[in-house]
Amino acid sequence: MSLNEMLLPEFDEEMKITRKFLERVPDDKFGWKPHEKSMSLGALAAHLAEMPGWTVPTIQQSSLDLAPPGGPPFQPTKTSSRRETLELFDKNIAAARTAIANARDEALVKPWTLLMGGQVIFTMPRIGVLRSMVMNHNVHHRAQLGVYLRLHNVPIPGTYGPSADEA
Repeated sequence: MSLNEMLLPEFDEEMKITRKFLERVPDDKFGWKPHEKSMSLGALAAHLAEMPGWTVPTIQQSSLDLAPPGGPPFQPTKTSSRRETLELFDKNIAAARTAIANARDEALVKPWTLLMGGQVIFTMPRIGVLRSMVMNHNVHHRAQLGVYLRLHNVPIPGTYGPSADEA
């Protein structure tokens, strides 16, 4: 079995769960923050929707500089509604899934580097980047979104089984 064939079921399942969380984001709470240092609920939802889009450049490029010397720094995508967030998420999922499905083992084991201002942050095999910076990172922020939703009494969807709201 190839690496992409092993990765796709996990990717599909995690993104299916993430979509359930994004479907519950209340439009009227996009600007809400639990703390001054926290992301707003809308920014967090947009971050979750944007993350799968990192799959394509991870597979197709050897590196990414978030603040390239002499160039503009990375700017997170902003959305202003649940509908817009879900559209971004669905678009990124489709592109990511296609990129993973078409990736050969040789490409997935090649090193990929994240830089900031020309300085290396880390280098690891592309498959490791997909698992950590796309999927595991997504799980981390999805849990954070769950706390945000709970604080607004929004029922939490099941993740790896039923939630307290579904039991």
